[in-house]
Amino acid sequence: MTGAKTRYDVALSFAGEDRACAQALAEALKARNISVFYDEYEKATLWGKNLYDYLSDLYQNQARYCVIFISQHYAVKLWTNHERKSAQARAFRENYEYILPLRIDRTEIEGITSTVGYLDWHKETPETLAEAISAKLKDEGSLLADQTMVQADQGVSAEREVEIKARRAPNKSIAVVLIAVVLLTLVGVTLWLTREKAFTGKADPAVQRDPVEENAGSAISKDELLKHIKVLASDEFDGRGPGTAGEEKTVSYLTDQFRSLGLKPGSPDGTYVQTVPLIGITADPHMSLTLKRGNEEKRLEFNKDFVAFTRRAAVSASLKNSELVFVGYGIEAGEFGWDDYKRMDVKGKTLVVLVNDPPVPDPNDSSKLDPAYFGGKAMTYYGRWTYKYEEGARKGAAGVLIVHETGPTGYPFEVVQGSWSRENFEPAIPENMNRVNVEGWLTLDSAKKLFEMAGEDFDVLKKQAVQKDFRPVPLGITASISIHNERRTVVSQNVIAKLEGSDPNLKDEYVVYTAHWDHLGRDPKLQGDQIYNGAVDNASGVAGMLEVARSFTTLPTPPKRSVLFIATTAQEKGLLGSKYYVATSLPKAIASINFDMLNPYGRTKDIILIGFGNSNYDTYVRQVATEQGRVVKPDPEPEIGSYYRSDGVSFAQAGVPSLEWSWGTDFIDRPAGYGKQVFDRYAERDYHRPSDEVKADWDLSGAVEDLQLWFKVGYRLCQIQTDKPSEWSPGAEFKTKH
Repeated sequence: MTGAKTRYDVALSFAGEDRACAQALAEALKARNISVFYDEYEKATLWGKNLYDYLSDLYQNQARYCVIFISQHYAVKLWTNHERKSAQARAFRENYEYILPLRIDRTEIEGITSTVGYLDWHKETPETLAEAISAKLKDEGSLLADQTMVQADQGVSAEREVEIKARRAPNKSIAVVLIAVVLLTLVGVTLWLTREKAFTGKADPAVQRDPVEENAGSAISKDELLKHIKVLASDEFDGRGPGTAGEEKTVSYLTDQFRSLGLKPGSPDGTYVQTVPLIGITADPHMSLTLKRGNEEKRLEFNKDFVAFTRRAAVSASLKNSELVFVGYGIEAGEFGWDDYKRMDVKGKTLVVLVNDPPVPDPNDSSKLDPAYFGGKAMTYYGRWTYKYEEGARKGAAGVLIVHETGPTGYPFEVVQGSWSRENFEPAIPENMNRVNVEGWLTLDSAKKLFEMAGEDFDVLKKQAVQKDFRPVPLGITASISIHNERRTVVSQNVIAKLEGSDPNLKDEYVVYTAHWDHLGRDPKLQGDQIYNGAVDNASGVAGMLEVARSFTTLPTPPKRSVLFIATTAQEKGLLGSKYYVATSLPKAIASINFDMLNPYGRTKDIILIGFGNSNYDTYVRQVATEQGRVVKPDPEPEIGSYYRSDGVSFAQAGVPSLEWSWGTDFIDRPAGYGKQVFDRYAERDYHRPSDEVKADWDLSGAVEDLQLWFKVGYRLCQIQTDKPSEWSPGAEFKTKH
């Protein structure tokens, strides 16, 4: 077929549950004038056709390439099996890569071996995938957008119609086969039309809905949502800092709300409150970091050039003439054959480390990252700043200084300043003394000056650190610092409520909703406004959880499984409340749904699922989104590691699939790019700043729609009739037994 005329550049083969992915790619291809067969674009052509024959011909003869969206759903559907076999018949008879596998998960598909090159949906964007397809087509000189021989909206050619009719001509010798084909066609048409309705762009009134579920979901109110946010983000609550009067007011308010909803206490001791023992540590800001090289000496200013802290529960911590060593990304990962330390003894030394994972370029395309290392574009736990400090402690280092860069971290240095220059908290456990003496961050400018002092070029060494053969670089500089701490013992609190399930066989299993109530409190060092009100982060998330809880209480009969609602403490200090709950009190949970920062800017056509593809629960999210006329999209910035920065990861690490999400980016009745614009504006102006307050121009209609989605997803998870409702996808990072 190479060189032969085809109607399409690309045909997409996918399961209905994966339509959001297929549509995103189809739109990206269409934007590049690449002719694509995507069923939504072909409704008029498909109407009335014998789909069995028509699609057999299409996938065998009428496309230059066939992209197969590999997933657990694709593997079991009758119609996708027919499409795959048609495509494979073409691939078998020709000597080029006709089938382009695109993995949504690790499901094995018959006839597509593990040695076939593939791309991973979670490590690409629709745009980069479209670019790759465009490059293939241009290499083959077969881009139909540059041809006039066939248009994508035409019907099949007269010759093909004659051929199809001839194939259907009566013949006694194939009567049985024809009967089978007719039956299969009827089944196939039904499945195809079912898939047709998976996404329509608007809520489909023909979808059968559970009136009980609909009525309960409609109880979520913009007015009630805003009322809760205004209370929790008010100056009276003083920024909701753990261990402050603001905590007591917050806990009292949440307890009253849970009680007024008729929810039962959910703490293991039979109350609404679970105590979380912490140690509050405040470093004296009158410190400096002294760097020496021979007779040359430089002093870095705290909170301007660097921040530093000790997580040891001690009155002081110090570095005294500790040798600085640049260790690249500070990673030792055997599964990737990666070791930045190369067995160097770093005991007593201070490590200078880059943030995030090494951006290893793809050997076949330098514009992309190699999916064989650290998840490609997506961040792994090795990229988290917490890992850098933990690995330094395992190596016996005295200190670890991370070079801050806004792109890889996803937030400016001001966020680090605001979080690290005030009271921080650690669990009240002896293991704290195993941490490195000093943990800190350097501004990028300070780091470059440090490397210049060492006679090195920061940018050159950073490039070298992307190579597996990178070796640690002693900088010939010593560092000295003394940190003096004020300490206090704090008993903080998670607030927990429970709705008991109605099924005697399932009520001991739980769907868990979480939202952190804490924020950054008050900073008396600031001029003007000193209160970090945290309206979006995360008064909105807690308010949303209260509204979802209210919806559950309006059900005429409780769901089969039980539901927990947990307002966690000290998330801003390292997910401490959720970690404590999971370590001490986790019941038989089948799912975690976390609320962290609701959308205050209006309705969207999409919703972002962080960790998309981790578990079979994605199916339920897509179902509800489709009913709302919306699509589910993966995280557009997996490289900043949002999945690891919220309470859901505490549950995931314990083996409980966690649904993490963010507001959509495609806003209704707004210009293209509006979603990114408002999110970036919030991140730059309000995130972790006193200006995160309730705004007069807020539109919570999108937040309400998101909350209705998550109420329905949670309710449906409660109703699943199976012994094993949760299933991690093959290859998921936290696929463990629980």
